[in-house]
Amino acid sequence: MTKLLTSILCCFCLTAALKAQVLPSDTVPAIIRYETANGVTKFTSELRPLRAIAGAPAPFYTYFWEFGDGSFSFEENPSHIYMRYDSIMVRLFATNNYDDGKRPPTRPKPIVRPPGPKPAVAKPMLAANGNSSLFKMGGNIEMKTNCMPKPGDDMMLVFGYRNKAENGQQNLNGTIAILYNDVEFSNNNFDLAAVRTYHNEKKSDLKPLLNTAFNKKNQVPVYYASLEGGLNLSPAEKVLLKDQAKAFRSQQSWKFENLGQNEERFVFMHFKTTPEMLKDTNAVVRISGAFIPDNPLVETEFFNLELQIVASHDPNKMVLRKSRMNYRLTGKNRELTYKVRFQNTGKGPAKKIDVGVNIAEVFDATTLRVTKTKPEVITCDSAYANQSCLKTFFSADSVHFVFSNIYLPGMQQKGVNDADSTQGFVEYKIKFKEKPPKLPIKTGAAIVFDKNEPIYTNRAAGRFKMGLSPGLIVGYGFPFETDNNNYLNHKNVVLGATLSPYASHRYYWQVELYFNSFNETTYQEPIEVGVRKDTTINNTGYIIMDKQLYKTTKVATINAVPLQMRYNLNKYVGVGAGALVALDMYNRTSSELRYKLRTQNASGTVTDVDLNRPMEDLKDSFSEVRASFFADVQFGLVRVGPALGFRYIYDPKTNNNRMTTYVSWKF
Repeated sequence: MTKLLTSILCCFCLTAALKAQVLPSDTVPAIIRYETANGVTKFTSELRPLRAIAGAPAPFYTYFWEFGDGSFSFEENPSHIYMRYDSIMVRLFATNNYDDGKRPPTRPKPIVRPPGPKPAVAKPMLAANGNSSLFKMGGNIEMKTNCMPKPGDDMMLVFGYRNKAENGQQNLNGTIAILYNDVEFSNNNFDLAAVRTYHNEKKSDLKPLLNTAFNKKNQVPVYYASLEGGLNLSPAEKVLLKDQAKAFRSQQSWKFENLGQNEERFVFMHFKTTPEMLKDTNAVVRISGAFIPDNPLVETEFFNLELQIVASHDPNKMVLRKSRMNYRLTGKNRELTYKVRFQNTGKGPAKKIDVGVNIAEVFDATTLRVTKTKPEVITCDSAYANQSCLKTFFSADSVHFVFSNIYLPGMQQKGVNDADSTQGFVEYKIKFKEKPPKLPIKTGAAIVFDKNEPIYTNRAAGRFKMGLSPGLIVGYGFPFETDNNNYLNHKNVVLGATLSPYASHRYYWQVELYFNSFNETTYQEPIEVGVRKDTTINNTGYIIMDKQLYKTTKVATINAVPLQMRYNLNKYVGVGAGALVALDMYNRTSSELRYKLRTQNASGTVTDVDLNRPMEDLKDSFSEVRASFFADVQFGLVRVGPALGFRYIYDPKTNNNRMTTYVSWKF
């Protein structure tokens, strides 16, 4: 027995050891290695092996290096010239694409001054390291992230600002700001964990600028930039900083000074994406940067980043802008904007790219129009032979965007260091055929590079916000059995209000509240009647012929339906079931003895007299709570509009059965 247990334990340990070798730990940080020769520092890294996902393209890493002196690189093995070595910490943020593990943790590494004399000529940092390649939009501000946000993960953002020659200013002072956490979403999507500045930028307060930034003499227009859009924007986008700030819950700002002409500066922001981040991995969140110079003659600019929340890092994605829609405002003319991003991760260039997108039945394919592409090409209908162009054609339930005669470099291609040059996209708009049902709208894409196997993207889902639908309800209730001694078994008219999700397609909840109902019931209770001959009233003798006890009950009741589940069979018929709770807020019972008396005078004349004698009242507040169960059916416009309903109510405590017919109207 001992030998058997020992053998099992050894097998278990061996299996665990083999797994540990096959599946390297995701907690192993990136190992940074560097060598310095002739003043040039060359960097390499050692990362855990990638683990391929079945059916996905080959996994690969993308890189973001922060050199610790205000410069950076997105290359795999970059080179850098340091002009100083005091307190320099280099960081590598590696992102695993098409990999089923976690991203390698980042561990800062100090850079040690190499032995020997300093370089004979001290060149400016940017000149020594070449063009930063960040400012591609032509503005004073630009931002870039190392990856799309993933809930619970980290994300680095490079915030670049400069004093371009067109400003005409030798030195410039002003403010830079970052705005994040859209008010559109209930939870915060980001926490700004760390900010590293290298040019004495001082933390400041943005609030004073919200009202004064644009009340300047000789005010000039406000320009915006976007990820691919450039600076040519509509007047609607040229809004005040105050209006821009209202769209975000979080903001931070810094003052800068003496920004020289053509000088570029960079701020590094470490964002932690919160676990509470919107779980919809097709949603788009925004981060906005602001460049606010003190000189009123220099333009104030914004740069907006649109970032898709992802479940895994994948350069081929499909995005639906404003994926959460208000169903009240959605109709036939509502236009949705889709974007399909792609990246050539191969070893050679792609000359033809076929982006196939399935079209949901709710869309009108004839309204589809392409708004932007990268590479930017013309339509093949107007192109000459062998010119780069885009052809759009439809099949039964899909549309194909075919880029022909283009040159899109591969990430693994020799001599390609700019990852942006390997990326592209197609953006299009499309309208509904008619007002769609309130159901999720899912769309996916397949991307074919030349003659390779297709790469399938995520499914971009458009969903409708719940919305609330208030309503009125008027009903008439009657019992199956009438009992005059029980106020619960009386016919009554009810007036109330309802609240439910707006225009639910199938299942939904509904609550109801009815205005106070006042019931007054008078009934007789049997008592023993004894004939007495000695009754005297006002010195007159009477004989009691009859005596009856009457009771009057007055009840004020509030009724509510706290729990009800409904189901729409279609837009004309709906059914439901739930519980009705009644609370007696006020209950008063008064008693009265009613006598029939007879007297006879000396002449023999007989006189009958009625006499009522009140007794003690009984009052009680919040005296009773009753629960009933019901089921009903509705006919009419059961999603939004008027409907006629029939409801059966059963009280298990009293075995009371009632039927109510009612008219409801949801708005």
